[in-house]
Amino acid sequence: MNKNERVMPPPDRAEDSACIISGYDFLDLRERPELLERVAAWFHEKWGVPEDAYRERMMEYINGETEYGWYLCLDGEDIVGGLGVIDNDFHDRKDLAPNICAVYTEAACRGRGIAGRLLDLAVADMRSRGVSPVYLVSDHIGFYERYGWEFLCMVREEGTEKQTRLYVHR
Repeated sequence: MNKNERVMPPPDRAEDSACIISGYDFLDLRERPELLERVAAWFHEKWGVPEDAYRERMMEYINGETEYGWYLCLDGEDIVGGLGVIDNDFHDRKDLAPNICAVYTEAACRGRGIAGRLLDLAVADMRSRGVSPVYLVSDHIGFYERYGWEFLCMVREEGTEKQTRLYVHR
């Protein structure tokens, strides 16, 4: 497959999530488990959550202990985007699960549809496993709506009084 080929998996076949779009590789961490240490360090660098916390959740996924996945965008071997799926993304509505977390695209790669494609992969993968809806917390307004997310309600960030927006993808 050449780097310029655009391959999109059928929406009902999330297991075919590895694809190439505009020169980037999109995959889930089970497809490249050898990247675990690099991926955990990358997410830690972006969000400040302890690297061990990422590593633990990722190992659970790689080992088949959970179906809540971790999705990556690579430019060659460089990680340029990623996100995960976890039970709860540090908010008070524990009943609204699972949550997309840690959505990040490197600044130099933004505006190319990477985050949108990662979101689509995660939602399709969860749906193929019978998991729907999926939730996401963010203060961004207008971004997630472009990818089929709807504002649901305000939630309180864990351990604070700060309110943030909760989105749902049905």
